[in-house]
Amino acid sequence: MGDIEIARSVKLKPITEVAEKLNIDEEYIENYGKYKAKISDKIFEKIKDNENGKLILVTAVNPTPLGEGKTTISIGLADGLSKIGKKSVLALREPSLGPVFGIKGGATGGGYAQVAPMEDINLHFTGDIHAITSANNLLAAMIDNHIYFGNELGFKKVLWKRCVDLNDRQLRKIECGLSGEKNIVPRMDGFDITVASEIMAILCLSQDIYDLKKRIGNIIVGYNQNDEPIRASDLKAEGSLAVLLKDAIKPNLVQTLEHTPAFIHGGPFANIAHGCNSIMATKMALKLGDYVVTEAGFGADLGAEKFIDIKCRTSGIKPSAVVCVATMKALKYHGGVAKEDIQKENLQALEEGIHNLLRHVDNIKNKFGLNVIVAINKYVDDTQAEIDLLRSKLEEKRINLSLVEAWGKGGEGAKDLASKVVELCEKEDNLEYMYELEDSIQTKVEKVATKIYGATGVEFSDEALQTIKQIEKLGYGNLPICIAKTQYSFSDDPKNLLCKEPFKIHVSEVNLRTGAGFIVILTGKIVTMPGLPRVPAAENIDINENGEIEGIF
Repeated sequence: MGDIEIARSVKLKPITEVAEKLNIDEEYIENYGKYKAKISDKIFEKIKDNENGKLILVTAVNPTPLGEGKTTISIGLADGLSKIGKKSVLALREPSLGPVFGIKGGATGGGYAQVAPMEDINLHFTGDIHAITSANNLLAAMIDNHIYFGNELGFKKVLWKRCVDLNDRQLRKIECGLSGEKNIVPRMDGFDITVASEIMAILCLSQDIYDLKKRIGNIIVGYNQNDEPIRASDLKAEGSLAVLLKDAIKPNLVQTLEHTPAFIHGGPFANIAHGCNSIMATKMALKLGDYVVTEAGFGADLGAEKFIDIKCRTSGIKPSAVVCVATMKALKYHGGVAKEDIQKENLQALEEGIHNLLRHVDNIKNKFGLNVIVAINKYVDDTQAEIDLLRSKLEEKRINLSLVEAWGKGGEGAKDLASKVVELCEKEDNLEYMYELEDSIQTKVEKVATKIYGATGVEFSDEALQTIKQIEKLGYGNLPICIAKTQYSFSDDPKNLLCKEPFKIHVSEVNLRTGAGFIVILTGKIVTMPGLPRVPAAENIDINENGEIEGIF
């Protein structure tokens, strides 16, 4: 059976029963049908004195076209923890429609390690991302409306882009305002995908609705004739945007196929944004569960770095253990094996590809100072010789290994990982950030590039240097950085998988995000509006005569 058939074969529990596992009273549950609910933020007043559970961060090697199953492992681990008698909770991101209809497909796990209802979660869910899209575009409309009616604030440059939650490369650069009406000023503009919107980052980093409203007001939407920033609060926009987001800010509760509670809330990409679910959902899970499994997008060079340097700084939380996910196929791919030969045993390529895994593990253990275990998402064609080679390489670094079969066995296939993670959570650690907030912007970028990516240095475009100077002049140089980089390589070149030769990181553009509270550093040829592949997943998604959705995986 495929993922969607497996998901339909399991009878879900009413969401109120799932909430009971976490001792959530009915007054805090806002039902969205039988199997989805929002949990009111008012619950924080009741649970504020609860002791925090242990936070487990799941990350991975640099992703490959084959898929590593990071979400599958996360869900399997949560179910595995439940199997060994622990009160576990998931805290994951919401899928974006972009990859669902693009190349990646859904993001609800796989096999018997899924969150459900999977079709709802992968599509419109509870409408959070649509609310973010509307809030983002209302702000854009208010900017242009202000300019139309006289431009009292003196906009010389508009920074704020519109967004849509789809992959549409045609919208990357557009010319707008072409109706010819009096007072409408045409200009070059463009769209971002919604998950790259600053509104998404704000929702995920806000502590509550009031913090969200304040952050929205702080957004710099443009500059005037004197190069002074114009903020959303100058347009009196923060109130109406907060109203659009008043429900979206509440964490969503669903369940795994084994009925483990799962908070799924917020969905910034990790290659172009900060790649973590919301602080509110994570903190809620920590107050309600003993072990909380969360995930940071793409490889540890992106998601885990931003989780630590942005989310942990902002929220005051920290992981007690880190799981680094890989597959034998992915390691062989990083060792130079073509996709069509990936199932064949190739110890030479595997040994070459293990270097990618070891670099991520070294960063987690020796740079960030955290306890780490490697989880292999096991396939039936993985050979014992391959497993033995990987185990020996990890033993040299004193890193534990767990073979996980959650796809085919659910939580039962992740009990070994669960037991080892519980032990790992009790070990001492010493969380280290990659840079100090007081460092200059250039120094922050250089520290991440050299320490985490292994680059020899960083080259900044003239435009980037000019923007950095302006940001520091405005007094925002002490914000953390969010580096937008290809997910496929430690370098900024997606084709440079091995990174054997010395390389530099190339910064093309820098954007200040005062609402989110970080500075976006765009590197290489990264774009904030993805495109569809030659054969998009949308071509295979359909609805049958029984009203059932087909083709989402």
